[in-house]
Amino acid sequence: MGKIKDIDRVNYVIHFFSAGNTDYWLYTEGVYNELVKHFGEIDYISDEIDFQKYTYYYNMEMGQNVKIKARMISFKNLYSPGFLAEAKTITNDIEKKYSVDGKRKVNLDIGYVHHMQFVLASTKPWGNRIYLSKGIYAEITLMYVYEQWKAFDHSYQNFKDKEYQEELTKIRNLYLEKRKKWLAGKIR
Repeated sequence: MGKIKDIDRVNYVIHFFSAGNTDYWLYTEGVYNELVKHFGEIDYISDEIDFQKYTYYYNMEMGQNVKIKARMISFKNLYSPGFLAEAKTITNDIEKKYSVDGKRKVNLDIGYVHHMQFVLASTKPWGNRIYLSKGIYAEITLMYVYEQWKAFDHSYQNFKDKEYQEELTKIRNLYLEKRKKWLAGKIR
């Protein structure tokens, strides 16, 4: 019989994207404050990333003539990976709050970085996703193997890109420092 061990804490991350200037929605419209209210202090926000080069899918909802840009956001506090389903329902509620006429103006893809993987939450079932609860599934989007991110056939194209993986590496490095402190009992 296997011995049950304590669950390793993880670093929650949001892939935030919107049409036009991400700063407008993040700061002017108050998405930043919503995120802090629910997930705690933010310790990293990437520069804007061109999300438009991967897909035009979201233009139907966010605007046909506007470029969609993204940022990767990391939270300071470490949480249980078991919080993922609840976290996704929270981000869905925030997306609804900032919708206009039923169309999202911001998209908040929540997941987490662990030293071995990057996991995303989804409301859509698929063969590579595991059901959690509350209608939410988890997908291992990337694995960290031999000091680099490894994508899968099912991984979203943007997360296969070097630019995104570099951002996730920065967040992973922050996580590793926080994890050392957590394992040593220096942070909760």
